[in-house]
Amino acid sequence: MSTVSDPAREMAGSLTVKSNWARFVADTPAPPELLPSEQWRQLSEAAREDYDELRLRHHARLVTVATPLVNEISRLGRRLVLLNRDQFSARRGLVVSGQAGTGKSTAITQLGKHHEIRSRRRRGDVQGPYLPVVYITVPPAATPKTLAGELARFVGLPIKNRASQVDITNSLCDVLDRLGTDLVLVDEIHNISLETRAGADASDQLKYLAERISATFVYAGIDVEAKGLFSGTRGRQIAGRFASVDARPFANGTTIQRQEWGALVATLEQALCLHRLPEGRLLCHADYLHQRSGGMIGSLAHLVREAAVEAILDGTETITKASLGRVRLDHAAEHQEHARPALRGTSARAGSRR
Repeated sequence: MSTVSDPAREMAGSLTVKSNWARFVADTPAPPELLPSEQWRQLSEAAREDYDELRLRHHARLVTVATPLVNEISRLGRRLVLLNRDQFSARRGLVVSGQAGTGKSTAITQLGKHHEIRSRRRRGDVQGPYLPVVYITVPPAATPKTLAGELARFVGLPIKNRASQVDITNSLCDVLDRLGTDLVLVDEIHNISLETRAGADASDQLKYLAERISATFVYAGIDVEAKGLFSGTRGRQIAGRFASVDARPFANGTTIQRQEWGALVATLEQALCLHRLPEGRLLCHADYLHQRSGGMIGSLAHLVREAAVEAILDGTETITKASLGRVRLDHAAEHQEHARPALRGTSARAGSRR
């Protein structure tokens, strides 16, 4: 059995660990070179296996597309970091809310990646520990102590078994200030419910951390307004300090919407490494791809990736409407026929409320 190096496996794992986040920031994946047809046909069995494995890995991860949402979050996030840099209190933040599969996590992690790259370039050769970005996900039924624990776990700060919430929080804030952290990304914020005592306390903990740490806080979660994040006294405090961006499915009704959707499909097609895929094949099926995915970029990416992987495994080296039809998508995409009329009228761009 032939083997190949496996850098993709090194990238596996949660980004909520400092070492994995560092690899994510440093990672600049390049697609494998598509061999000329004659050279490809002459590969030995072992060489073909290695070549196919590289392409399978590539399609398993594919590219991160600069969607309108990613661009919007990058612009807003960068401006907020600059505006907050010399503020001692009342720093402004950002909330990204929307349905699952609309690209929220991708948008905020891309914001974090680009910010860290810029920050380290600006820092130059200055020696010493430095951690400009922290990324955590909110655990279910979060408490103030578990939130502080998630931040401490990312940093690698050891926690004593009997340490109190106050002790952990104070140690954490001191460490983050020394490390120069100025952007904190908090994903799955919908796991905090202000209707429960634990959730209210967890919200207070985030507010306290935002006051103690000289950083911009960015939240992302599923339909956070409907879940009460901006309700009540605590919610009004969040609403008064955080800009809000809605992550929506892509629409496909107007000319502009169809152009944006087509540009997304074309970008994914350009990233494919298949030997018998005619140029423009996916774009020809743009309407079908929207119908299948409901305009959700997560569902679309999975649909294209799996069809490309299958094209390598079965030797066809192409994607057809029939092969796309054989891909089984997530439950939401497979059962969203009733929502399609509404989706066609929904803006494909991120809508922001400031």
